[in-house]
Amino acid sequence: MTRFWWVRHGPTHRKELIGWTDAEADLSDAAGLKWLSGHLPAEAPVISSDLLRCRATAEAILGERALLGHLPELRELHFGDWEGRTPAELAEAEPQLSKQFWTSPGDIALPGGESWNDLSARVTKKVETLCDCYPDQDIIAVAHLGVILSQIQMATGMAASSALGFQIDNLSVTRIDYLGDGAWRVFGVNHRP
Repeated sequence: MTRFWWVRHGPTHRKELIGWTDAEADLSDAAGLKWLSGHLPAEAPVISSDLLRCRATAEAILGERALLGHLPELRELHFGDWEGRTPAELAEAEPQLSKQFWTSPGDIALPGGESWNDLSARVTKKVETLCDCYPDQDIIAVAHLGVILSQIQMATGMAASSALGFQIDNLSVTRIDYLGDGAWRVFGVNHRP
């Protein structure tokens, strides 16, 4: 069994969509980071998205753990032309596309960006490779909201619109286990002290 301990990066305090935009994380919650590092398996290697907010969070909880790298495959959804715009602004400017994208995520690609299914396929392919390379191990993966939701969807087989209903707080832990033979188990979602 390979156990993925998904950690959502520290907060950016940004209100606009910042999928592939590099933004710093607020890592001033020393008690939260200490709890998080202590809650995670001490011997587990750490990977993260290559974006700054995930890299910095990974380094803040690393301790004596091995760092396997910062992976572009674990980036957030690429919002394309929507980067830097708020959901409210998009609902007003592009009401039909905005509604379709959020209520029926799947194959709807954003202008200059990617679809939910693109994100899910990208992340799942990397997760499958990690399962092959690190069988029967714990892996701490510091990533983004969309990445973690895509893996909840993949593990459960639920619709993307249902997966988007889960809350994933900054600096929370979501554990998803690969049981082998294509079987997955969601062990816990959005765990915080």
